[in-house]
Amino acid sequence: MQELGIFAKYWEPGRVKTRLAATLGNELASQIYQHFLTTLLERFRRYGDQRMLVFTPESERAAFEKLVGPRDWQLLAQQGDDLGERMSRFFEDRLEAGAESVVLIGSDSPTLPQAIMTTALKELRTHDLVIGPSADGGYYLIGMRKPLCGVFCNVDWSSSQVWTQTLQRVDELDEQVSLAILPEWYDVDTLDDLARLFREIEQTAETSPSLIPIAECCSQIFNRAE
Repeated sequence: MQELGIFAKYWEPGRVKTRLAATLGNELASQIYQHFLTTLLERFRRYGDQRMLVFTPESERAAFEKLVGPRDWQLLAQQGDDLGERMSRFFEDRLEAGAESVVLIGSDSPTLPQAIMTTALKELRTHDLVIGPSADGGYYLIGMRKPLCGVFCNVDWSSSQVWTQTLQRVDELDEQVSLAILPEWYDVDTLDDLARLFREIEQTAETSPSLIPIAECCSQIFNRAE
């Protein structure tokens, strides 16, 4: 069984997309983040044999239940303190529960190509570890078919060194690991990133219905700026 998880946090204004909020305001940044989540839930609802929205905090479970709606996603609360510990716990728990492989993405790349997800799931049939580097020096996807949680240790999360440090952690593992690296993609954290996202959506011949709310928000933002 192959499993897919999306890491998410509650869209409380002022607590999500803080770099966007510095320009757009807390409420609009929160709204955009919620649209990102909805888009990802819809676009990847058929990928993997089992899908989980891995959320925080537990106190907002009802809000996440409403967000998921009738889609075939299970809710799983994040466990641990920092991001590395939470990801480590997620992979350990799912692999111990019987998953053959597990893929995890964040919620900052709403237009992540479905072809990349297909490739990630395919690569995990023959590789122990798969990672997709992001343009900002982090990664947008990580997948494993056995617990390799040392890759989450001693990493400066939310810095431009995440990708480099993660590769160093892979080299330091006590066992030989087969690694597949996916094509680079991008997270949407800044206004420039959002502009890139808007251009990408505009250039798409047929915009997915799940992307329309994002496109409408972007249109208001950038048309207002002209």
